[in-house]
Amino acid sequence: MSNIDSLIGALEKGDYADAVLDGCLRLSGDAQMRLFALAQKRRIQYFPDNRCQVRSVIEISNICRQKCRYCAIGGKDQTTNYTLNAKQIVMLVDYLYNKGRRVILLQSGENVSAKFIGEVVDAVRDIKSHHEDIRLILCLGDLAHEQYQALFDAGASDYILKFEASDEKLFAYCKPNDTLANRLRCIEDLCDIGFRVGSGNIVGLPTQTFGNIIDDLKLIHRLPLGMNSSTVFIPSENSAFGGEPMGNPDTTLNMMALMRIMNPQRLMPTTSSLEKAVADGQYLGLLAGANTVTIHDGTPDNLQQHFPIYSQKRVRPQTEHFKDILIRANMNVENII
Repeated sequence: MSNIDSLIGALEKGDYADAVLDGCLRLSGDAQMRLFALAQKRRIQYFPDNRCQVRSVIEISNICRQKCRYCAIGGKDQTTNYTLNAKQIVMLVDYLYNKGRRVILLQSGENVSAKFIGEVVDAVRDIKSHHEDIRLILCLGDLAHEQYQALFDAGASDYILKFEASDEKLFAYCKPNDTLANRLRCIEDLCDIGFRVGSGNIVGLPTQTFGNIIDDLKLIHRLPLGMNSSTVFIPSENSAFGGEPMGNPDTTLNMMALMRIMNPQRLMPTTSSLEKAVADGQYLGLLAGANTVTIHDGTPDNLQQHFPIYSQKRVRPQTEHFKDILIRANMNVENII
């Protein structure tokens, strides 16, 4: 199916057949803008004030047990490991709170040690005891059910755990120290406990097919999520996939538009990887239906280089960047401080 009128008409009727999704993932130019327009229409239906959630991120540790092949965290050239303790985390959140931030993302590599999770639990409890209006989002990876429960009981409300790839073989190829079944078990645990959960995929992973991406879309649609996201693959210099080609940003943007159309009530970020992959990438993400931005103003300057994820030369967007693209996208900027 390739006719743009047929594709848009099918989406408007809720027809998410494989042929429809495949055709939409391949759109470009004016046809892509038609897809984006439908995504924006759906976003406004469910978020009529056209407001964008603003998050500040604090990268609290670069210790990670996973050694994912697409990620530079824990790579062979990582010479500096760091972990912030509870007091340091609280001090940084206080700093962001005084800047006007009310949604904070605490992100780390995957570390299941009781000491580390205990520090995060203590920090969350302290933060919520004197900043009740803060929403705390965690992105700490696969943990045990009782660890998730402790974090929730301390006051964290949201958790991001991307499945990255819904095909078992592709997942195993990219994440050799984990399994898709375990990842999905963790997502189920988080939902059962009461977290608002975010998940999603990476577009452009080596050996990934359009069929894989369609299966990702369908899994995202089935899961009881409050947030969903898609990241374009960036070959990180110090990762096992460092020599692979970059993912296609247009395919990623089309996937985002489809996620908005299929799941209009959810939050969806426009990620910094888009800005790395293509000029004005995060602005295009807003056009594709995103309504969340992450400002990189929480991690101490001297630690930022030690949390490379997709590149040593990461894009770390700041407030003025988001003011500009939100205005251009005709979105509400009142909560950008």
